[in-house]
Amino acid sequence: MKKTILILLTICFANLLEAQVRRINLKTSSITWIGKKITGEHQGTLAFKQGFLKFKNKTLVAGNFTVDMTTLNNTDQTGQGKAKLEGHLKSADFFATDEFKTATMVFKTIKGKSKGVYSILADLTIKGKTNPVSFDLIIKGKTANADLVIDRTKFGIQYGSGSFFDDLGDRTIYDEFELHVKLSY
Repeated sequence: MKKTILILLTICFANLLEAQVRRINLKTSSITWIGKKITGEHQGTLAFKQGFLKFKNKTLVAGNFTVDMTTLNNTDQTGQGKAKLEGHLKSADFFATDEFKTATMVFKTIKGKSKGVYSILADLTIKGKTNPVSFDLIIKGKTANADLVIDRTKFGIQYGSGSFFDDLGDRTIYDEFELHVKLSY
């Protein structure tokens, strides 16, 4: 009898721990990007490969995500323009997706700001380079949202950057790009 109770307690404890890890729904979670240049902007999407948020007593304590960089998609163009931009963004000039198929983010510090709002400091790895990023994560029900601004030059992406090249004129591409992230779990 003691053995049965011990087994049941072990199963319940394991289920309790597992219940705190919320794996993201890969089909309904999304990343939208916006890259800007002097003459305009482009936008598109990326898909998650995996990810989770971990809670302890309903408080966020961890997060870890992997993005499939080969899914980089341009959504504001069609046809040849779309294919050309996607090819260039996937090339060594930008994200080198043949070599670096994924990007990762690991939460390092999490501080509660108010109910459902957390200040996050995370390590972001793009093209094999890791840098800290900070942002607010807003959790409501079974969704979480964040807006991030990333400086691409910190990850070795210097193509068209006015910070590294002179006389680019209207071909200058801004160093920072935006990510709008929606997680559902």
